[in-house]
Amino acid sequence: MVSRRLFLSSAALAPFAHAAGAPAGTGGGDRPVVVGSSNGLKAAELALARMQAGVDPLDAVIAGVNLVEDDPNDMSVGYGGIPNEDGVVQLDACVMHGPTARAGAVASLEGIKNPSKVAKAVMETTDHILLVGPGARRFAEMNGFPVENLLTDKARKVWLYWKQNLSAKDKWLEPDAAKLDPAVQEFIRDYGRDSFRDPRSHGTVHLSACDGRGDLAGCTSTSGLFFKMPGRVGDSPIIGAGCFVDNAVGSAGSTGRGEANLLISGGHLIVERMRAGRSPKDACLDALRRIAETTKEKRLLDDRGRPAFPISFYAVSKSGAYGMATMWSTRPSGKPAQFAVADARGARLEAAAFLYEGMATI
Repeated sequence: MVSRRLFLSSAALAPFAHAAGAPAGTGGGDRPVVVGSSNGLKAAELALARMQAGVDPLDAVIAGVNLVEDDPNDMSVGYGGIPNEDGVVQLDACVMHGPTARAGAVASLEGIKNPSKVAKAVMETTDHILLVGPGARRFAEMNGFPVENLLTDKARKVWLYWKQNLSAKDKWLEPDAAKLDPAVQEFIRDYGRDSFRDPRSHGTVHLSACDGRGDLAGCTSTSGLFFKMPGRVGDSPIIGAGCFVDNAVGSAGSTGRGEANLLISGGHLIVERMRAGRSPKDACLDALRRIAETTKEKRLLDDRGRPAFPISFYAVSKSGAYGMATMWSTRPSGKPAQFAVADARGARLEAAAFLYEGMATI
């Protein structure tokens, strides 16, 4: 049964309900199943195969996320990620294991390609949950993780182009638009031209999984907000925000504007909604409605008072049902919003449920 408090809370969000007429996004309960961000399609496929072979769901999702962390062509995660404003790649990640109810995380980690693996080491070998900055790096080195230069030549050129376009009054000369480096042109195609002008541009990979026994796990990894301030930490490494797992209920995680998710603890909120009987998709929409309701700063709203930023949530229940919802139906790149699913029917992208149709604009 749904509690009176939850019923009233849902009713209070009713003014947003008309906007959520969206495509399908709730699976029917096949186990094992993996759900995650669209850049994690191959990751979800690998995680599913690992679980089918009997691997623990947390080890399975970490193996999947490692594919994205290791890929220099994904400029939002791990090696090749977009650096901060000083040109330094700083990574965040968290993991949570349903059967043991344990978690681990790292933030502002430099020089280590796979922060998800380090997060698991924090979970398994320490009394802590979150390590940050130099302490996280020292811990990684102690545990044998190699220190590497994570700034690829492509990411360096994109960062340099950003610096050259910051202001018409600084000492940098803006590059000739007709002679853009191919790396910059490719970045614009993938992430949209606004990624250089809009400080809310970002990218992340998340996977949530449920194995054949109904055990759950989640992992989120990111290089964070594009050109962020050094030391900035978003929602990705925060248990209860970027990822949350309750083995009796489900797993949930997010990608997008971390600051908005931190203010509502979206991962935890979604799992609690599922506990009260909401489907994974509807629980994700509830979290988006909460963000829309609580975003007050004019600089973050469009001319109709709607959140002018992208954010997405992903969830899977213990029964194997899954769902995803995003704030806007269209990505900043202009592509329709999708998410990754892997189950007995294979690995595929499905259309996202959404709160608002169109693309976030200021």
